[in-house]
Amino acid sequence: MKTIYALVYLVLFSALLQARYNPVFEDNISLNKTNRLSRQMSTNRIDRYSDSVVSPNKTSPQRTIDTSLTDTIKYNRYVDKINRYHNSTANPHKTSNIDTVHTSMTDTINTSLTDTMKYNMYGDLLNDNPLYNERSPWWMVVLRVTLANVTTNLVDRFIFNYDYSRIGFNSWKHNMQTGWEWDNDRFAMNNFFHPFSGGMSFNAARANGYSFFESVPFAALGSLEWEYFGETTLPSYNDIINTTINGAFLGEIFYRLGSNILDDQTTGADRFIREFAVAIMTPTRFFSRLVQGKLTRLTTEEVYQKEPLNITLEAGYHRGNEGTNFKIGTTNSLNMDLNLDYGNPFEKRSRKPYDYYKVRADIDFGVGRKIIDNVIGYGILTGENLQVGSTEMLVGLFQHMNYFDNNTFELATIAFGPGMVSKWPITKSTSLYTDLHVSAVPFGSLSGRFVTDTSEYRDYNYGGGAQLEFESTFNIGGWVGLTLAGYYWWFHTFVGTAGNSYVAIVKPRITFKLYKSVSIGFEQLIYYADRYPTNLASVHDVRTEQKVFFQIFIEEFKFKK
Repeated sequence: MKTIYALVYLVLFSALLQARYNPVFEDNISLNKTNRLSRQMSTNRIDRYSDSVVSPNKTSPQRTIDTSLTDTIKYNRYVDKINRYHNSTANPHKTSNIDTVHTSMTDTINTSLTDTMKYNMYGDLLNDNPLYNERSPWWMVVLRVTLANVTTNLVDRFIFNYDYSRIGFNSWKHNMQTGWEWDNDRFAMNNFFHPFSGGMSFNAARANGYSFFESVPFAALGSLEWEYFGETTLPSYNDIINTTINGAFLGEIFYRLGSNILDDQTTGADRFIREFAVAIMTPTRFFSRLVQGKLTRLTTEEVYQKEPLNITLEAGYHRGNEGTNFKIGTTNSLNMDLNLDYGNPFEKRSRKPYDYYKVRADIDFGVGRKIIDNVIGYGILTGENLQVGSTEMLVGLFQHMNYFDNNTFELATIAFGPGMVSKWPITKSTSLYTDLHVSAVPFGSLSGRFVTDTSEYRDYNYGGGAQLEFESTFNIGGWVGLTLAGYYWWFHTFVGTAGNSYVAIVKPRITFKLYKSVSIGFEQLIYYADRYPTNLASVHDVRTEQKVFFQIFIEEFKFKK
């Protein structure tokens, strides 16, 4: 079994996790809600049967549920079918032979039931079924985290023969006696691949019955083990910060995507493809399923939480200019973009971490080794749904990850702060969607004026500060989308060149629907940077980029049986 697990890491991840790997993945993220049609988030569907639980004022015997069963046994599958039926027919002007829908239901639903609701408005589970996802002892999770680190080191040592992997008692003693430092590894290694490895340790716990917050310490444990015992270099402050916090960010995203893919009711080729996809995304979850016998387990119903998943795929031409001169292009590349929009932010329900998140990633081909141009996103930690007139909102506390690594600048942040996601339906087919977030940045990395593609050492500063994120999309009848997105960072250096920096990105874009879910679009990016070093002259940079792309929008994607 260890051999199989090691091969998975070898082929897919090992060199990426802890090794000094040359970056390969990201770019200008396409902040696109243009094709998010009103159908998914229509007011009627949201206000009624929001979590697939019937109104407490109804007495129909066909819909009476013994709430005492919520935490002890599975709901009857017939009830699930009834709930699904109501989710698809919720209309204030329609009646059915199961029950009569009253327009006053919205105001009479007992909100105290929120925390015991079993299904969301799509008929899917709101939580993993604990009967099929028992919690493993903590020592077993520690063992799996340790095994993942050992496997990574063995591959680094005996396959890639990296110098830093030649560990032993002397290196362990040196690391423990000498103490911690701020390391000089390349930008991508510290700010992307370390968080990626943290996500694997996080999933070692998450896949064994632990909640989001309960899994975070295991990401920290995996980082500590590696820093002291997995490599000969000294343990570093930046690694344990990034690996733990952004590791939890990536880990929860991978876990929820895996849950949307997995279905223990399936068999044959369908089952193999699902399990293989999860093995690629999260080897630690695959390994846990292997040793627990879940790879071949068959159930009679769904056992994992699932939420609607909107997927936007883009491909096209990406051009970077010399300053703002469109005639002089410094980079020309093929660009591909992936945008994941998970969960319905406007469904009225109780919220827990990452029931709603957005992640965007851009990759460029033809720009050297800075292939991953950017990976950014946010996930809700806690929040509440509100409605003011016809405007629906989700307000709460969000966790953010921003990672930009291109030939213009390098920037990575960990951020937490309040935010709002809103929808204002102007007409039946036209809506205005808005995101607004203000966050503190306890830790981040920012390059100086010049970025090198070949440096093997740190060419950036460590610091912290604050950030502002704004995005507004005007969706006109589902045919035209107008989007304005903006980011602003204040960055104060505490390791590196002393001073303050102010970075802004403004991205207007327009898309036109060609046919069904296929669109064509154009995006302009304007990058501003004002740097004020303490002992040097100030520096001001402006640069523009353009993207022309085709887009495919997949709404409420389901991994169907």
